[in-house]
Amino acid sequence: MRNRILPCLLLCCLGFISCNRNQKNAADQAVAEKPVSVQCYVSIYEKDTVSIQINTLKSGKLTGNMDMKLFDMPVKTGKIAGEYKGDTLFVDYSFIQGTNEKVVFKNPMAFLRKGNELVLGNGTIETYLGTSYFKKGVPIDFENVKYKFSAVDCAK
Repeated sequence: MRNRILPCLLLCCLGFISCNRNQKNAADQAVAEKPVSVQCYVSIYEKDTVSIQINTLKSGKLTGNMDMKLFDMPVKTGKIAGEYKGDTLFVDYSFIQGTNEKVVFKNPMAFLRKGNELVLGNGTIETYLGTSYFKKGVPIDFENVKYKFSAVDCAK
């Protein structure tokens, strides 16, 4: 009995290791992929400034950077990743707040594309098993919003 359990356990461990390698390789390929196009947007609302750089990849996925400088709050600096569904851009925003690099926050965001503008929507967010997402069946509001982004030239 013991002789059969040990090889099975070894095979299971090898399987987990190889699955983990495939996930890392896929993530590395997405990071290494060169963008087909790059667009930059800025939104200024009262004393807040939010800037976004969106990289469109050949696969249609989007990556980029977003900085949120909100009045009387630490700067939020992070990365976005997502894709368009129709005229709405759904992304996950992974960011650090201020100089605390030990804690990484992750929030879902939705932007409605209107010509050369993006509008950041307000929606009901739920969290399940540590993952946040927009609540299904509840519409995202793109009318009563603070942040409307205008296209700008990207800084080199």
